[in-house]
Amino acid sequence: MKTIKRILLGLLGLIVLALIAAIFTKKDYAVERHIEIERPRLEVYNFIRLLRNQDQFSVWNRMDPSMKKTYSGIDGKVGFIATWDSKNKDLGKGEQEITGVSYGRRLDTKLRFKEPFDAEDDAYLITEDDGNTGTLVKWGFKGRMTYPMNIMLLFMDMDDMIGKDLQTGLINLKTVLEDD
Repeated sequence: MKTIKRILLGLLGLIVLALIAAIFTKKDYAVERHIEIERPRLEVYNFIRLLRNQDQFSVWNRMDPSMKKTYSGIDGKVGFIATWDSKNKDLGKGEQEITGVSYGRRLDTKLRFKEPFDAEDDAYLITEDDGNTGTLVKWGFKGRMTYPMNIMLLFMDMDDMIGKDLQTGLINLKTVLEDD
């Protein structure tokens, strides 16, 4: 009986320590990657501002070709929503809404994940002249994990987890646009 009591007290102590650590752990994360594309800025922007075009370069959109997708609104405009429903457990269900447009420069979106977990993240695509004839494209994510779930940020490298997929997506984008 004493052994069980010690084990339970030890587990309780670990839980309390984790909850205390979570108080002092960051809650926000941000990941950004970039690539240079040998195409004029407006040509690149006019392609990436359409969420439907993400099927051609986004790693996540390419993971499940049979994913159910629906759209509402005018693509490229604030308020346009693209929803997805996938049997792939890594993709689940969710939606992406255009929340901001700075024509020729920036597209802001809100990602709302419904399954396998509820979460919201902000994403953006930025285009800048590269100083020559091409375009610098930046793709980023920003998110927040609330207490006590933020303790996971101590063990998860969001930059590594998301960054690889962003970079692969940018390489795909470069291939699509430069091969045209």
